[in-house]
Parts: sequence; structure tokens; C-alpha cells
Amino acid sequence: MTPSELCRDSLDGLSVGDALGAQFFVPGTSYPELVAGRPPQAPWPWTDDTEMACSIVSELRSRGDIDSDRLAAAFAQRYEPYRGYGAGAIVILRQIRDGADWRQVARSAFDGQGSMGNGAAMRVAPLGAFHAGDSPAAALAAMRSAEVTHAHPEAVLAAVAVAVAAAEAGHARRLDQRPDPEALLWAVLEQLVDSRVSAGLRSAVGLLGAGVAEAAYELGNGARALAPDTVPFTLWVAATFLHDYPAAIRACIEAGGDVDTTAAIVGGIVATFTGTGTGGIPASWLSAREPLPAWAGPATGN
Repeated sequence: MTPSELCRDSLDGLSVGDALGAQFFVPGTSYPELVAGRPPQAPWPWTDDTEMACSIVSELRSRGDIDSDRLAAAFAQRYEPYRGYGAGAIVILRQIRDGADWRQVARSAFDGQGSMGNGAAMRVAPLGAFHAGDSPAAALAAMRSAEVTHAHPEAVLAAVAVAVAAAEAGHARRLDQRPDPEALLWAVLEQLVDSRVSAGLRSAVGLLGAGVAEAAYELGNGARALAPDTVPFTLWVAATFLHDYPAAIRACIEAGGDVDTTAAIVGGIVATFTGTGTGGIPASWLSAREPLPAWAGPATGN
């Protein structure tokens, strides 16, 4: 698998997870129906998670790397508020679109603390897939991609964690060998400094083998939309279900909370390993997802 192929599989996994997860905020959509093989009616529109991930992929396709200035401009020029952006993100992106320096805007959020939200983590898995087998490079690129909107260290580290998990998943796919769940989580922890995110991941290691409900209760399910409340659980899911994309997405939906974001993160990591083959993204789910924008690159499944 080439970097571009892994990146595209990750984007498909992220966008399908995002789009399907978002359907569970629609009245009348229930988890038992999905388990019984009756997914929501198509099409499934994607949200800001996918829109921002598409900008990352577009930058990687055109340059092979992340330039923070270019990425900030791409985020600001392409964002569509109706996609579900949070109020804070809208303010930041609007200011950048109006000519403000992203460095000042990102650092000024939340009384100078910067955003600790899960937005930098939700969009970054394809970047990690692109750097499969080189976790330090994935970590550095993830930092550059995160800082344009999320200056808080926890948000940046959350993006690093997701990108490294995807890089490790891509490497495992090339080896055709599923990594041990504990080994995968420790490979991520090796790239992090002490933080709430790393503490959550250490707790996730101890919860391997637990049920979804217990893991979500202990680690969080993204309901607070904060990085430490989101990423430890999503990496627990990805490590547990790395071989089974549908099961991984169902786990996110079962846990509730910020389902489109948790399913986007998990989907982006897991699809890097599974692709669309056995245990991968179901063809019916891929076709139900709203088509991705043309500028994101060649389409798959649409």
C-alpha cells in the first residue's frame, strides 16, 4: 500500500464513520436497528470532521506534507458552518478567513488557553496513515495540523495520539499482521508526554478486555467534546476492533456521546488497517455516505 492509498482508505473510514455516527442524532434512528442489519436510510451527510479531514488530505496529495499556513487558509476558505462546526471553531475560522494570523487567533481562544476540544483529533487519522511506519513523522505533522486551530497542549497531544495510532495501523497492514491491542496503545504512548490524554491512554490499556459500556464510562465518550474525554476511548475502540470496521463503529454508537466524532476517529484508524475488504468498510455503508468533495481527490465507492 502506498502512502496515498492508505491515506485514502483512512479518509473513507473517517467519513463513513462520521456520516453514519451523525445519523444517530436524527430522531427515530436507533442503535438496535443497526445491530440487526438495518442501517439508517441513505444518504448520510458528513460533518465538519470530514470537511476538515478532506483539507488535510488535499494538502498531502498536493505537497506531501503539512504547511500550517496553507492548512489554516484551506480550513478557513472551505468551512461551511452548517456542517456542524462548534461556535468556537466558527469564530476562529471566520477570523482567519478575514485575514487574522492563525497563531494569534488559536492562542487567544478560551481566555488565552487555546481550545482543548477534540476537533484537531477528529480530522487527523489520514495524515497518520500517510506516514505509516514512521510514527515520529506522523506525530510532528499532527502537531502542525493541530496548532492552526487548537493551541491547548492537550488538544495537540490528542491529535498526535490519533495520528500515531493510524501510522501504526498502516504499518501493520503492510506487514499483514494485526498488532496486539496493548502493544498498539503503548506505541502511541511512546510519542506522548505526560498529560491528561496520556493518563487516559494508560487507563485504556488497563481496560482492554472490558466491555464497551465500561470503557466509555471510565474513559469518556466525547460528550464534553474535549480531547481527554474523547481520544482515550477512541483508541481503546480502535485497538480492540482494529480487524473489524463495522464492530468498531457500532462500539462508538453503542457508547453514545459525540458519536460522529468518535466514529470518525475510530473509522479513520481502523480503515487504515482493514481497507474495504474482509472486516473493512461495508460497500453499502460507503455508497450511503454523501460523496466527498471533488477537491479531496479521486472518489471511492461513489
